[in-house]
Amino acid sequence: MKQIRIGTLVSGGDALRVIPQLLPHGFESFALTFWQTTGDTDLGELARRLREILEPAGVIVSALSIFGNPLTGTGRNSDTLASWERLIDAAEVFGTDLVTGFTGRLVDQPLDASLPKFKDVFGELVQRAADRGVRIAFENCDMDGTWERGDWNIAHNPTMWEKMFDVLPVDNMGLEWEPCHQMVSLIEPLPQLRRWLPKIFHVHGKDATIAWDIVREYGIHGPRQFVWHRTPGFGDTNWTDVISILRQGGYEGHIDIEGFHDPVYRGELEMTGQIHALNYLKSCRGGDFIPIPV
Repeated sequence: MKQIRIGTLVSGGDALRVIPQLLPHGFESFALTFWQTTGDTDLGELARRLREILEPAGVIVSALSIFGNPLTGTGRNSDTLASWERLIDAAEVFGTDLVTGFTGRLVDQPLDASLPKFKDVFGELVQRAADRGVRIAFENCDMDGTWERGDWNIAHNPTMWEKMFDVLPVDNMGLEWEPCHQMVSLIEPLPQLRRWLPKIFHVHGKDATIAWDIVREYGIHGPRQFVWHRTPGFGDTNWTDVISILRQGGYEGHIDIEGFHDPVYRGELEMTGQIHALNYLKSCRGGDFIPIPV
């Protein structure tokens, strides 16, 4: 049986230092992330050294991720598009077929104004990926953007998902989904998960807590914060339901915890929270796979 692995996100630049310390805690996969650029990282050498560490433990690299704005190509995002290309080309040597990130966005223009540029840029990238047996997926984070303004990502609203998949109707382009970013917009995550499951290629393990009393008293544009990003096990989502929906839909991917957001389990408590989330998510999937006696 193909088990849904539970892992965590690790910065690509820190991977060789951090992952050996995390392995004893029972993480089953690692998603390697880069911010805006892969920089001068020798991806081939990184892949070789990581596989020496991971393969004896039966642990894998679940995804490679680049978070920047590939549609503008300016400033600190000047290397983001080239970084997408490098990661697509390197995916095989890491043992993964998945590269993820933000779509990018035309800065401070309405979401759908970015569609022509999105189609142009990612039309080439999805073909490059398909030629190499690679899939690409977009995280559903709004990065504080709205429908009218923003500068990072158009893939945070289901209306835009419809438009994106209409302009690029390809099988190897999907979503990197998590309930947190939808809950921040007061979207109910579980019905959305059921509807969009065929397009969900990767799941980030991040949850949210919504203070409905604050919403009712102050609204969502008032002076009081009404929602917090949370590590799974501390938020509002029942991840047993999430995993049940994933399994019912035939999902065989990974859930990788996205840490460093929880307002309580942070700082010195960061890894305490992440290990709790790891064990919680393993419990929500039913624990370890046990074969039927023969």
